[in-house]
Amino acid sequence: MADLRRLEPPPRLVDWSILALVAFEVGSGLVSLTVGTPDGAWLFTLHALAGFTLVGLLGWKFRRVRHRVTDRRLWDGGTPVSILLGTLAVAALATGVYWTLSGPVWVLAWPLLTVHMALGLLVVPVLLWHLRHRFRLPVREDVEGRRTAIQYSALLAGGALAWRVQESAGDALGLDRRFTGSKEEGSDAGNDFPVTSWVADDPDPVDTGEWTLRVGGAVDRPLELDYAAVTPSGDVSGGDGGPAASDRRALLDCTSGWYSEHDWRGVRVGDLLDESGPADRGRWVRFESVTGYRWSLPIEEARDALLATHVDGDRLSHGHGAPLRLVAPGRRGFQWVKWVTRVDVTRRRDLGEWVAIFVSGFD
Repeated sequence: MADLRRLEPPPRLVDWSILALVAFEVGSGLVSLTVGTPDGAWLFTLHALAGFTLVGLLGWKFRRVRHRVTDRRLWDGGTPVSILLGTLAVAALATGVYWTLSGPVWVLAWPLLTVHMALGLLVVPVLLWHLRHRFRLPVREDVEGRRTAIQYSALLAGGALAWRVQESAGDALGLDRRFTGSKEEGSDAGNDFPVTSWVADDPDPVDTGEWTLRVGGAVDRPLELDYAAVTPSGDVSGGDGGPAASDRRALLDCTSGWYSEHDWRGVRVGDLLDESGPADRGRWVRFESVTGYRWSLPIEEARDALLATHVDGDRLSHGHGAPLRLVAPGRRGFQWVKWVTRVDVTRRRDLGEWVAIFVSGFD
């Protein structure tokens, strides 16, 4: 036990290490929502390693302060906040670990991964409030060169070992996981895969008789196409003067923790751009939903994207974005805009999309 105590860094250093790792976990977790290709797997690995390292630091922290929590005579105004913060931190870490070792789990209407993310975000304001009562800067004596290096090397090694055990346990359980942690649901089953919407984006069904797709912005020939003009008729000739039909197999990886792979059919965005004639200044393509939800892709990437009307041979259901949804391979699910009604070529990326995706649907 004495040897283990020697591995514990000074209290203030532990506290600041916890603060740094919480900031990293929240930041890396948010950034990971936009990572959909395997070359970004390192971010998920670092997120997991930091989480297990945080477990060790919290263990030292809880051991040190336990008497201040169990003895009510030692309570002050900051104690309830400290207890809430510890509870949220443990819950966020526990739900993250459990998610990786289980199949798809739902808590009421939310997948467990969403609960994990919500708990992690709640930690931030409570932690800031906690710092009002417990803020202490580390002093020079807290960092003792070689000893501190040994302590943190042991801490990181322990976190790496725990992560490796978790990965081995997942493999032993036969869990089908992507590098993002998402589990397979409903592949090749037509519309029979999970219906999810980002925040509150949930419009009424779209009347295809009144719906049109507008292609505009920095183009020479703006287009306005009705549903018949963008609906494949079984061949790839682009009959009736509309763009040709295109097929694409692509994997949809949702940030709520599931993935699903399907054969999509619709209109290739590059064909629409060729027909409308983008101006030389056009660098981005923005896809906008009937709700105002929107997302942009670099124009070269957008050319290979698909605006789908069908999935696995079935017409898209309303929940999956009918009459038209963006299929953007390598992008996460919230970037696959549903109920697309506008495609605009722009000179710059529309940064307002980061606001739009959070507020669309609330009106």
